[in-house]
Amino acid sequence: MANNSFHGSKHGQLSEATHEGEFSCSIQELRLLMELRGPEALAKIQECYRDTNGLCTRLRTSPVKGLDGNLEDINKRKEQFGKNIIPPKRPKTFLELVWEALQDVTLIILEVAAIISLGLSFYHPPEVNSYCGRVVAGVEDESEADAGWIEGAAILLSVVCVVLVTAFNDWSKEKQFRSLQSRIEQEQKFSVVRGGQVIQINVSEIVVGDIAQVKYGDLLPADGILIQGNDLKIDESSLTGESDHVKKTVDKDPMMLSGTHVMEGSGKMVVTAVGVNSQTGIIFTLLGAGEEADAEEKTEKEKKKEKDKCS
Repeated sequence: MANNSFHGSKHGQLSEATHEGEFSCSIQELRLLMELRGPEALAKIQECYRDTNGLCTRLRTSPVKGLDGNLEDINKRKEQFGKNIIPPKRPKTFLELVWEALQDVTLIILEVAAIISLGLSFYHPPEVNSYCGRVVAGVEDESEADAGWIEGAAILLSVVCVVLVTAFNDWSKEKQFRSLQSRIEQEQKFSVVRGGQVIQINVSEIVVGDIAQVKYGDLLPADGILIQGNDLKIDESSLTGESDHVKKTVDKDPMMLSGTHVMEGSGKMVVTAVGVNSQTGIIFTLLGAGEEADAEEKTEKEKKKEKDKCS
């Protein structure tokens, strides 16, 4: 069990920082903590940090005044614990969208039909030696054979037009969606306590150690642990599928998860995970961020080493 006898001084905090730089909590340790729920989470907090105040001390923040807002400190937290940004998946190129459009079953059938039609139009059977045969295969048949390729070409041209229009529409929609998402992220604000003052900051500027104020109607932008609550009820259906609202209290279930909605009450929480390390970020990563999937596997191995460590 870790020694949590912090005296509050900067010197004391630095001397106890054993994990990463000046903070005595690692990303893996905090991620492991946020996977726990209810009594199990409370037991882990008591075992490793004594209480939420001990956790705040380990994160070098004040449960009352929050962070001091020093730019250097904020940047260090972003560097060690990550930014509160979930990188979007790489946008598909126009050629990739064209390829996807070509996978439609109806278009595949039309493509096959067009190829067969073109092949038959260029196929000429052996000439008939009899006079009667030559009369039947006269000038009219020769003209029809020369124009036979038009039908296949028309089908292929139709397929090309449909594919290009579909791909362009998908590309345009994706571009508009990303533009809208970017604007929403830049405009979305959240209340945090810094330097003893309640201020509104962009969601992307929230860092581990921030004291965030939550109230009815909020969508939680990061994971955290409740340090003060007033009849707080959370809708966790987006993560767990449970339709019932979950009551959050400091002494029973203080775990606050990103992506969930505050349905009743208010409170304050200390932010413990942001961005790809939050519960929402982990889910997004598992759902298909290719480059991040490899990093996730490495993180899982590191988490096993941290599982029984609290110091």
